[in-house]
Amino acid sequence: MRPERRVNGRLLALAAVLLIVAGLGCAPPAGAVPDQCAPAGQESAIALPQKLATAKRPREDKYTTAGVEPLSSIDVSKLGLITPGVLTVGTLTESPPTNCINAAGRYTGFDNELLRAIARKLGLRVQFVGTDFFGLLAQVESGRFDVGSASINATDARRRTVGFTNGYDTGYMALVVPAGSDVTGFDDLTRGRRIAVVQGTVEDAYVVDTLELEPVRFPDSITLYTALKSHQVDAWVAPSLTAINLMRADDPAQIVGYTFSPAGFEAYAVAKENRALISALNAGLDAVIDDGTWPQLYTDWIPRPLPPGWQPGSKSAATPHLPDFAAIAARHHKPETETYTPKSTLAQLRDSFFDWRLYRAALPDLIKVGLPNTVLLTLSGGAIGLVAGLGLAVAGISRTRWLRWPARVYTDIFRGLPEVLIILLIGLAVGPLIGGLTHNNPYPLGIAALGLTAAAYIGEILRSGIQSVESGQLEAARALGFGYPASMQLVVIPQGIRRVLPALVNQFIALLKASALLYFLGLVAGQRELFQVGRDFNAQTGSLSPLVAAGLLYLALTIPLTHLVNVVDNRLRRGRAAEPEDDLELNPSVSSQEIT
Repeated sequence: MRPERRVNGRLLALAAVLLIVAGLGCAPPAGAVPDQCAPAGQESAIALPQKLATAKRPREDKYTTAGVEPLSSIDVSKLGLITPGVLTVGTLTESPPTNCINAAGRYTGFDNELLRAIARKLGLRVQFVGTDFFGLLAQVESGRFDVGSASINATDARRRTVGFTNGYDTGYMALVVPAGSDVTGFDDLTRGRRIAVVQGTVEDAYVVDTLELEPVRFPDSITLYTALKSHQVDAWVAPSLTAINLMRADDPAQIVGYTFSPAGFEAYAVAKENRALISALNAGLDAVIDDGTWPQLYTDWIPRPLPPGWQPGSKSAATPHLPDFAAIAARHHKPETETYTPKSTLAQLRDSFFDWRLYRAALPDLIKVGLPNTVLLTLSGGAIGLVAGLGLAVAGISRTRWLRWPARVYTDIFRGLPEVLIILLIGLAVGPLIGGLTHNNPYPLGIAALGLTAAAYIGEILRSGIQSVESGQLEAARALGFGYPASMQLVVIPQGIRRVLPALVNQFIALLKASALLYFLGLVAGQRELFQVGRDFNAQTGSLSPLVAAGLLYLALTIPLTHLVNVVDNRLRRGRAAEPEDDLELNPSVSSQEIT
């Protein structure tokens, strides 16, 4: 074995041992894995903040309907559903307690359980599909989903894109700051402060339009809250329920203010032109309020008083009967005599990245669900990319400009656009055109998007490899009687591929990691890849440890692949090791001259 190989192997082994030891050494005491995607019950009730109770609430009367249609008059065959009899719902996985996916892989939370109850009233089944918030309304408008369920504040700006049902919950925002901050309310949010929001939310719009400040945008609440606790941002304008659900008693953070969200209530999003579905959902909402389902779900998931003068459903809906949450909260109120003791940096790192319990809890789903999907997406996209890339490479060196120019244009476009944009364009623009072939399943569209994007890069890699082969190779093949196609296929292209093999493997590794972007198209629970499974566990537990566990599996895929290609490349360059020739047994009595 070569010395450098021994050194590399020892370094890798040492790194693995150190990582395992660090995880074991930092593991907290054994205990139940926390699950934020579970109903907390009325014992966790909170009182309505006094400042919010006396604040002026936005009026929603111009949108709330006076009444609803009787359930008996609703024809579910005329609701314009993507799949007859099935309500296809786009939702989130990382916003407990309203929208999340639990450890059993079930989409749940107050919003989703309420929508299930409404669907039962209408005689419909529900299929939830996970997606990202910033693309959710566009997906509802384009027909990818029948309904958007994500605690969506029904603002006037959003009504230009989609329609909304009547409200099923009020919306208000909380101002969260690190412990010891000099920010005491929304009035202290001034220029120069790093104010964090989740991208595309009403909190984002509030900071920009109302406060006239430029926020720091994050993709999700979990990552944002981790940044806040480590003082990387000065404040977080957050959905109140999300903030309360994430915060723990020993966290270095506190809520210092509240305000109503712009629309004042949250509703389900539906395509604007589908008035029949909006009316049906409104009727179902009033029905679950009347039979006590809404109050029970509200008490289980988000026990807090309603603002004075507001109730869910239409103006004629029954008044929901709720427990006295303020009294329950007072009975369970903890004295505020305890002072906060800051955690050490190592303790914060342990809680955020090295919770060994969460590694063990996340690994089964990562291996059973995430790993197969990641491998399937990578292999399928890689096969498409390799075949299409070879065609682009051959076309790119063709003497015919009608082949060369289209290949050049294709390569420039697919290499120049961000990969996530290509995935969204193919999934949301091409998807509706071929919905009959894909049955509105974005999985094959995602594979196509990955493969077509990879083809642009693989084509350039192969083209450079083919052009690096000496022209004499082609001329020699032609001199032996091979035609041009045969010479390229049998002589030139194999040598070109061999020369760029490491670069091709690098592209496959990049493709493997890019498979995480397919989540933007919306996937059912069984279609999630490694990163999304880790992200969902991240949302359930509030820790980044499940994402680290997902990262370890990515390393388990990429590191062996990298070293395997190095072995193959060396073998191709050097050929097989020379085998010892059979020794010719000579008769010592026979001279060399005699042998000759």
